Amino acid sequence: MCASRPSPPSRPGPPARSCAAPGNNETVTTLPGLPPAALPSPLQEIHDDRFARRGVRLLLKRDDLLHPDLPGNKWRKLTPNLRAATEGGHRTLLTFGGAWSNHLRATAAAGRLTGLATIGVVRGDELAGRPLNESLARCAADGMRLHFVSRAAYRRRTEPGFLAGLRDRFGDFFAVPEGGSNTAAVRGCAALGRELLDAPHPPDVTAVACGTGGTLAGLAAGLGPRHRALGVPVLRGGFLGRSVLELQTAAFGGRRGDWSLAEGHHHGGFARVPAPLEAFAEDFAARHGLPAPDRVYVAKLLFALTALAQQGAFTEGTVLAAVITG
Repeated sequence: MCASRPSPPSRPGPPARSCAAPGNNETVTTLPGLPPAALPSPLQEIHDDRFARRGVRLLLKRDDLLHPDLPGNKWRKLTPNLRAATEGGHRTLLTFGGAWSNHLRATAAAGRLTGLATIGVVRGDELAGRPLNESLARCAADGMRLHFVSRAAYRRRTEPGFLAGLRDRFGDFFAVPEGGSNTAAVRGCAALGRELLDAPHPPDVTAVACGTGGTLAGLAAGLGPRHRALGVPVLRGGFLGRSVLELQTAAFGGRRGDWSLAEGHHHGGFARVPAPLEAFAEDFAARHGLPAPDRVYVAKLLFALTALAQQGAFTEGTVLAAVITG
């Protein structure tokens, strides 16, 4: 079952334009219809007793303020893929995700803004006959065509034969992997690390929540070997280290930067939000006068860093940055 979208424009829009981003040395590509990102995103220090009493300074890298429709790592990962799609003459993006995928929502918004048609291959064919949840309804409202597949079929999403079947059904498209993590996205996320190096006092450790590993792969490469990158997986399975290494190898030819993973902070699995995590997220927001953090990624990251700090995982004097991805 699919939700249709309006017909795409007859041809791709005008070529992308490049401009210098304020505050760093990156060249940022803008696309017609897509508002530019506010680069570099703010680096905000907050005082939290749970970190301060261990001698740790806590900074928030506010990538959630980067772009109104594609916050945080979604802008950093999607923009290079949007550029590749338009330069290649494609009029449609096809990507993959679960029923609550932030990536699907961001891709749908990008399509609405740039005039590209979007197709979302959604895990779980049992969802096809049900009312759309809030996340998928937002995708449909932004014009994304939703194609529900069984979980067994979804596991084949990277196989050439599966993609060929999708092309038989939908015609030509530019494929973006689940979570947006591919070579282009990893290189885009390297700018995040370089922004942090340009800060007056670069953090010693920068931590980010991880789903598919693309943001961590790029962040670590951008930070280089002298500044540590820490990934907090939000899924069970223990596969992420291999994925990050594979992404870095594809993007840069091998492992880059000093990175590691803090496993065991997924709270039961992807999109699981038990009561202690919910209470922590509300308390963190109230303590610091911030918007309540996203439960799927950011709350798990902050919960993990708080626990690690209390366990003495960071040496006294450490400057710790948490990437708020939106």
